[in-house]
Amino acid sequence: MSSLLNKSRPPVFCPGCSHERVVNALEKAFQNMCLPGDQIVMVSDIGCSGLFDTFFNTHAFHGLHGRALTYAAGLKLSRPELNVIVTMGDGGLGIGGAHLLAACRRNLDLTLLILNNFNFGMTGGQCSATTPSETQVGSGFLNQLERPLDVCEVASAAGIAYAARCSSYKKDLPQEIEKAIRFNGFSLIDMWGICPGRFTKRNKLTPNDIDNSLSELPSMKGVVSGNVRKEYSRHYRELAESRKTVSAPVNIKASLIPLNTDRQEVIILGSAGQRIVTAGEILCLAGLSAGLNATQKNDYPITVLRGHSISELVLSSEEIGFTGILNPDVIVVLSQEGVDRRKAFFDTLDEETLILKVPEAKIPSCRARIMHIDFKAQGIKSQDRALASLSILAKLNKIISLEMLQSALKVRFKEPALSMSLDLVDRVKIDNY
Repeated sequence: MSSLLNKSRPPVFCPGCSHERVVNALEKAFQNMCLPGDQIVMVSDIGCSGLFDTFFNTHAFHGLHGRALTYAAGLKLSRPELNVIVTMGDGGLGIGGAHLLAACRRNLDLTLLILNNFNFGMTGGQCSATTPSETQVGSGFLNQLERPLDVCEVASAAGIAYAARCSSYKKDLPQEIEKAIRFNGFSLIDMWGICPGRFTKRNKLTPNDIDNSLSELPSMKGVVSGNVRKEYSRHYRELAESRKTVSAPVNIKASLIPLNTDRQEVIILGSAGQRIVTAGEILCLAGLSAGLNATQKNDYPITVLRGHSISELVLSSEEIGFTGILNPDVIVVLSQEGVDRRKAFFDTLDEETLILKVPEAKIPSCRARIMHIDFKAQGIKSQDRALASLSILAKLNKIISLEMLQSALKVRFKEPALSMSLDLVDRVKIDNY
C-alpha cells in the first residue's frame, strides 16, 4: 500500500520535536491497517498539533482551538463508515475540556491523539492544563498555582472505555495507535513528548525523564474495563429502530379565502398560564389555512410558570422577511404583566390599531381604538381567554374569519380538546361591545 504522507507538505516541526515521531507512527499505523485515504478523516484545531491534517492525503477538517472533538462527532455521526482521527495538543485539551468530557460520556467511535508537550508551544510557551507545577514556562508562576491535569484519570472518571498514556518515543507507538483506532468506541492516547522550541529552553526533559515520570503514574494501557459499553452511534441506531416512526409534519392545505392579503400584525400580551403561545400558534395556523405566510415570536421569562407571556404574530400573502412588529393591527391585552413588558409600544399607536382589553389591565394613554372585553362576566377562565380573544377577532372579521379559526383548531387539537375549544369559540359573545 502506498504512503498516505503528503509529499508536497512534509512535516515542518522544530528540530527534535516529538510531534514528527507521532506523524511517522500514525502513517505506519495506517499502513498496518491497510487504510486508504478516502476512509480516514483527520480532524485538528490550532497549535503545532493542528498541522497534522496537512501532512496526510486523507479527508481533513481544521477548526477552532479546543473544538476538534465537536467537529469529529458530527463527521462520525453523518459518515459512520469513516475512521475519524483527532489530533489535539495539551493546549486544545484544556480549552476544549468540556468537549472531552462529553466525548468520554458518549463513547462515539473516535480516536483522540493528545500530543502532550506540557505547554502552549506555538504562542510562547505559556502553561497549559498539563504543565508540571515545578517547571519554568512563559507565563511566569501561574503553573505553580494549579495542579496539572491527569488526562487519563479525568477521562476514566468521565466514562471513557479506552485510555492509554505513553511516551512519543515508545518503539511500538504505531501499534499503540493502531489498537486505539481499532477499538470500537471513543479511544484516547495521551502521548508525552518534548517541545524543543519552547519547553526545553527553560527545563531539562529527555525521553528517559518522560519514561521515569510515566512509571510513577498508574498504568493506563487501553481498555478501561469498568467503562466498556456499546459504541454510541450503533447503540443510537438500535434504540432509534425500536421507536415509533416520527410523524410527518402536518400538511395544511390552503382551502379558505383570507380576509386580507396585506401584512397584518398582532400582539397578544398576557401572563404565564394564559396559553398565550398556544393562541399565537393557532392564529398562525388560521392564516396558513387561507394560504397566508405566518411568523410567531414569543417572549417569556425563564420562570415559565410565572411572569409575562407575549406572542407577536405576522400574517401576509407576501414572504415575511422582517418578523418585527412596527404597526400592529391588533393588540390583545389579557394581563398587566404583558402590558408592563411592552409599555413603550403604546406611545406609537394610532387610530388604526384595535386593542382588545380586559378590565383589570391598565394601559398607557394612546390613540388606538379600545374594545373592553369582560371575560369574567361570561364565565371564561383565565387560561381560556387568549383563545376567546381569537374568537372575538373572528366574529368581528378582523385578521381571521371564523372558518379560518375553526380550521386551525382542527389542525391543532384532537378530541376531547377539539370539541372543548370549538365550544368555547362558539359561546364567546360580542353583543355587548
